[in-house]
Amino acid sequence: MLGVLYAAIGAFTFALNNVAMRRGVVTGSVLQGMAMTVPVGGLSFLVMAIVFGQLGQLAAFPAAAVAWLAGQGIVHFVLGRYCNYKSNQLMGVNLAAPVVQLQVPFAMMMAVAMLHEKFTVLQAIGSVLMLGGSFVTQTQSGRRREAAAPGPTTPPVFRPHVVTGYFCALGAAICYGGSPLMARQAFLNAAGLGTAAGGCIAYAAATLFFALILLKPGSWRDIRGTSRDNLPWFLASAVLVAISQAFVYASLAVAPLMVVTPILQLSLVFRLFLSQAINRDYEVMNTGVVIGALTAVLGSILVSLETDELAKLFDLPAGLADFLGYRLAGG
Repeated sequence: MLGVLYAAIGAFTFALNNVAMRRGVVTGSVLQGMAMTVPVGGLSFLVMAIVFGQLGQLAAFPAAAVAWLAGQGIVHFVLGRYCNYKSNQLMGVNLAAPVVQLQVPFAMMMAVAMLHEKFTVLQAIGSVLMLGGSFVTQTQSGRRREAAAPGPTTPPVFRPHVVTGYFCALGAAICYGGSPLMARQAFLNAAGLGTAAGGCIAYAAATLFFALILLKPGSWRDIRGTSRDNLPWFLASAVLVAISQAFVYASLAVAPLMVVTPILQLSLVFRLFLSQAINRDYEVMNTGVVIGALTAVLGSILVSLETDELAKLFDLPAGLADFLGYRLAGG
């Protein structure tokens, strides 16, 4: 029960982080947001490593594990995060989130190809639902609620850049889907070492890589130009993403992965309601977007569930359970 609670809090804070970042990049830049979230995330994991007594383990990681963690940090915390933030800026959280959620089936495909894990009919159905849900949200992107009559205090109507935003969200899905496998490979080479210490290594590599990006002319000028209005949103996002990651680690420490993963997919639902409450004027919201998001959530849950668990939960007939559990690949 405690693992379920931790996972639910992790999903909620991750959704709130995305909504806060979306509000910041409405008038700010993605670079400004990352300049806040990457270093703060590293400091947060350093604090966790100290609190959990894992700081001394940093020197114990073998070279292979450090290389995998460094790659994971760059792919997830820099490349994936940039694509995620950029897609949020271009087309809003409501349209971007279902596409980013495709990280789940992508991770499954990578696990089948690299780790030879099984891929069943149930997971194939879930993947199709996720793809369908993401496409439904995009086809409905031009249909938003009627805007209020223009006036001196009326904010401009948000017009999403769907094509560019879709490709950025897909890039985020690929990075987010591939990075857990890199982390898994790292800890296979560092059995018994703590995840907080591993997170420090990943974030250190991400921070160094991000520092190289700042060598680009104009980068520091962009960051120094962060407005006072956007600074609280960026800071809130930085703190919330660290809190979310901490709760995800805590949930995995006390509950099985197959319990935690489906609950984390609820972040997509949380984002819809939080976006409506906080970013109403900067999002696309209609029936099609809601249906697409819920379909994507259902698909991600099916991808994450074991067929045996689903059969027990709903008391499925043996023939149906065998069909859903039939291996299409891996194993």
